[in-house]
Amino acid sequence: MSEGDTASLVYSLLLLVLVGSALVSRTLPIGQTLKMALGWIGIFALIFLLVSFRPEMKLIWQRVTGELGLASAPAISGTPMTIRKSDDGHFWVTADLNGRPVRFLIDSGATFTALSADAARQAGVEADSLRLKTVIETANGTVEAERGTIGKLDVGSLTMRDHDVVISDTFGDTNVLGMNFLSDLESWRVEGSSMILTPRPQRTD
Repeated sequence: MSEGDTASLVYSLLLLVLVGSALVSRTLPIGQTLKMALGWIGIFALIFLLVSFRPEMKLIWQRVTGELGLASAPAISGTPMTIRKSDDGHFWVTADLNGRPVRFLIDSGATFTALSADAARQAGVEADSLRLKTVIETANGTVEAERGTIGKLDVGSLTMRDHDVVISDTFGDTNVLGMNFLSDLESWRVEGSSMILTPRPQRTD
């Protein structure tokens, strides 16, 4: 069990002990006590899942609100930008990550933005020990990654704050901008040898 999983388990157990103590002290009938205990366990389990899988929930919420026309203020600000295809056939961009230059591969096949452990360390992006690790399918197989948040990410003329990422030393030197970045744009498209990224209009109300 990882250090983050252990911390989460200990925290959850402490909460359950506190609730259990409160229930016992009230000397309620055993049937009612069990119902209350199960209710609290369900609540804690839901909170734990929401915290642990916040990036996934956020991505789903963005898609749902976007389809319903209820999207909130855009997470990415700035002006449209164009990226030229590299000689290797991929789209690469050097972004500013918390003030540090980091080269990213733009990959619409990746669910989340991914950082190598070295890039995360240099940019001061720390893994969240209270969130569960995630399993990711990569070209090199299945890897386990930690979760973190980039405080400020500048990609050319685009700026995004509080961007959820996954971190692993198994990524090597490759950092990836995934769909949780692209889906926050108004649109992105490839025209010939160029990729065009367009942010959502800023709200004026």
